[in-house]
Amino acid sequence: MRRLGVLTEPVITRVSQLAFRYGLPAMLFAGAAQVDYSTLASARHLLAGVLATLLTLAMAWLYSHWRGHPRALQGIFVQAAFRSNLAIVGLALAVAAYGDRGPVLAALPVAALTTLYNILAVWVLNSTLGAGASISALLGGIVRNPLIIGICLGVLVALSGLPVPEFVATMGVGLSTFFLPLMLLCIGGAMQLSNLRNTGLVAWEATVWRLCVGPLLAVILALLMGVRGEQLGVLFLLMSAPVAAASFVMVVAARGDGVLAANIVVLTTLLSIITVTAGFFLLSVLSLVGLPGSG
Repeated sequence: MRRLGVLTEPVITRVSQLAFRYGLPAMLFAGAAQVDYSTLASARHLLAGVLATLLTLAMAWLYSHWRGHPRALQGIFVQAAFRSNLAIVGLALAVAAYGDRGPVLAALPVAALTTLYNILAVWVLNSTLGAGASISALLGGIVRNPLIIGICLGVLVALSGLPVPEFVATMGVGLSTFFLPLMLLCIGGAMQLSNLRNTGLVAWEATVWRLCVGPLLAVILALLMGVRGEQLGVLFLLMSAPVAAASFVMVVAARGDGVLAANIVVLTTLLSIITVTAGFFLLSVLSLVGLPGSG
């Protein structure tokens, strides 16, 4: 579509802004409103996921400084290193592996980690692409972030004890059906493989961190915390998913290198076919994640 002149750069930018301000927040609201938060305290795999995310971010930032990445690319690299596609690819993998048990085990991590991802992404991108990195500027960016607002409103609805209207679930499915393919079209339109040479190894390095380093840290932490069986399997599948499409939207909204962000999303999506399969197979052989399809 880009080669035919249908998806021009201004169109991609406008659609991405529409998804960032309205489509994705509404989707995340619908998802967060349907989560049962009563089991939050006993979810060790959630705690392992949070700690793994923070550790991956810290290590990726140190690595980026050590490698001498330009400041304008550091935030994009770090965000890609810790931010996986939880709600789409990760959840789908959990369902494929554990059937009906998959979404039950994945619901809390998806809601909590999505919130954490967006808060951290706002901080990282504001620090490297924003006009300033003051505490007030960072807090302001977090509070005004449409994705975080959508999640928080959904959590409030879930915690209120009021029955969630049926149209909320229907709305979430409808928005997913419309906005997610639209965002993927924009990512494909922004993708320029020839630019991988111009950005050096940053896209490939980010891909290795997202698909190999991040999941490995998550599994190690989870094992040290005593997480085994289905919880470990779901955690691995969530943390080993490719970079979230929303990362591209947030980079474009921050006026960063959208081409680099899109290339990382595409690379991690393609190569995750190999890494997720190999990683889950290894964990299954070691009898650490339970039997696929046991739900």
